[in-house]
Amino acid sequence: MDAGRLQAYLVAEFPQAFGSGRPHEIAGVDGEGVVLRLLADDDHLRPGGTVSGPAMMGLADIAAYAVILAAIGPVPLAVTTNFSINFLRRPAPGPLLAEASLIKLGQRLAVCEVALRGEGEEELCAHAVTTYSIPPRAI
Repeated sequence: MDAGRLQAYLVAEFPQAFGSGRPHEIAGVDGEGVVLRLLADDDHLRPGGTVSGPAMMGLADIAAYAVILAAIGPVPLAVTTNFSINFLRRPAPGPLLAEASLIKLGQRLAVCEVALRGEGEEELCAHAVTTYSIPPRAI
């Protein structure tokens, strides 16, 4: 799926996170992976003025789902089966980018790597690895 089709699919199927007035958007799709943007606002901050861990975890998980959809097409019932994240440094308030790529794509499992950083930043603020279960596809 290209960026436009992926964004449209996620707006329709995942309206809690995508669409008008929602905080997530597809920033890019290419042969290497997907870049997802979180427009972090006050709802995503924790005391101390930094983007919260749960907001970063959600961004990483959604980015992993998006990179899988970009590779195999719309599969609404793909679900997370494992998720691990390392918080590396405190991100500043503002937009965060999640760069998701596939490590392995099999028939039933997909393993993804997600790098999170502030928009315009070089250093990572978090790194996640996820595994998704892919439902059997009709033949």
